[in-house]
Amino acid sequence: MAKDVIIACDFDSKEKTLAFLDRFTDVKPFVKIGMELFYAEGPQIVHEIKARGHKIFLDLKLHDIPNTVRKAMKVLSELDVDITDLHAGGTVNMMKAAIEGLTRPDGTRPLLIAITQLTSTDEKSMKEDLLIDRPLEEVVEHYAKNAAAAGLDGVVCSPLEAGKVHGACGKNFITVTPGIRFADGDAGDQKRITTPARAREIGSDYIVVGRPITAAEDPVAAYKRCVKEFLG
Repeated sequence: MAKDVIIACDFDSKEKTLAFLDRFTDVKPFVKIGMELFYAEGPQIVHEIKARGHKIFLDLKLHDIPNTVRKAMKVLSELDVDITDLHAGGTVNMMKAAIEGLTRPDGTRPLLIAITQLTSTDEKSMKEDLLIDRPLEEVVEHYAKNAAAAGLDGVVCSPLEAGKVHGACGKNFITVTPGIRFADGDAGDQKRITTPARAREIGSDYIVVGRPITAAEDPVAAYKRCVKEFLG
């Protein structure tokens, strides 16, 4: 399975995003378009970045009743993205409906992955805020199994849980892991984090890296450092 570093382009405008991507003159990194950028610019930003030659992870985190998610995914299927996602907490039926909506008439579709627990969530907040009393790793593994049962391609989890997800769902079940920080960097608002090298060792297939690259003095150098540490 191919591994890659995905840059989280969490900007609030087309101008800032394209100016950032213009700095990458000799490589076309895989990029994540999240809610901030998509809500600011709409589907056109997906078309523009794709036309530049980038692979795209469209990170909109759908979570609603099955019928609504099915219809929304049908719309998203018309965008030429490589990966998109939803919340595993929406149940197996919602995830199955998402697959139905995302699959085009010719049978093709982007990869679909499910968010287990956000990397800003720790066990204390999960228990106190969400009333989930099971251990966090057990919850992530259970959500991953549900996603696999629904026919999804993988999950978003912290890199700390990637190995357990592969153990439960197989080596071909994709783990996309945010919560990546350099050893000499700031954790920010993330709770369950690790370095690119450690993420590789644990079993991450894709790592999603935002501020350590986008806020770096030299983003291209930071990206290349991340690729070297993750891919070896």
